[in-house]
Amino acid sequence: MQRRFSFLGPSGTNTEEAARYLFREESDAFLPCRTIPDCMEAAVDGKVTHAVVPWENSLEGSVNLTLDWMIHKVNLPILAEVILPISHQLVSARRPERIDYKEVTKVMSHPQGIAQCHNFLRDYLPHAEIEYTSSTAESARIVSEHPNEPWLGICPMQAVYSYPVDLMEANIEDSSEHNFTCFVVVSNNPLELPESDMHKTTILVTLPSDFPGALHQVLAAFSWRRLNLSRIESRPTKTGLGNYHFVIDIDHKMDDILMPGAFAEMEALGCQIRVLGTYPVYLKAETSK
Repeated sequence: MQRRFSFLGPSGTNTEEAARYLFREESDAFLPCRTIPDCMEAAVDGKVTHAVVPWENSLEGSVNLTLDWMIHKVNLPILAEVILPISHQLVSARRPERIDYKEVTKVMSHPQGIAQCHNFLRDYLPHAEIEYTSSTAESARIVSEHPNEPWLGICPMQAVYSYPVDLMEANIEDSSEHNFTCFVVVSNNPLELPESDMHKTTILVTLPSDFPGALHQVLAAFSWRRLNLSRIESRPTKTGLGNYHFVIDIDHKMDDILMPGAFAEMEALGCQIRVLGTYPVYLKAETSK
């Protein structure tokens, strides 16, 4: 079966850049989707073999829609992760003269894009209405189609090249040096990839309700085995107030001794464990400028 990859569209998103970086030799095998759930459902329904979705940002944390959809809606293991440096650009529709910031009535972008540019918006566009879009590139597309409206978009540089927009300001993110986003490839189809020096295993842990101190015991199962945890995050189980799953990233690939031993110790406490994936991690050194 020929491989085909869905990504959060439209064309010009950071998710597309991540997909094309990881699968750069398959340039014609990409399907843009309107939303993150659409990307994953395309893999479930067989429209694509693999889905590429945003997972976590270094400034704003997890992409909760991705996380919750994987926990509650689909059973698609993580097969790979790619880390991209992120840069945001402020754009307007193409017009004869540059629009004055005082005239701007609306700024559009994905919630993560807006949050990562909070300082710039507060300093230069505090009066403008904020409107969220399904992706950062979608804001560029909408702005480009409304040249008579005093609207601006926040988008990646690749979207600047994809749509008829003018670049107002480059690199407006709060922290360009430390702004990275992780994107994951999810699918039930195997995936052959180059070797990587970095690996992760991500698990979902549900604690027993009648075991005080269970989370401490879970962490101890990794601690004495010297397994490093790079993320611990709680997400609601959606079964009642105060009930949570814990998403844990372990900086270690699945093995035959340490990881199964830790899992068995947690299960003996009454914990439920679901492995979301054990996978290689890739880092793209430079972002598109």
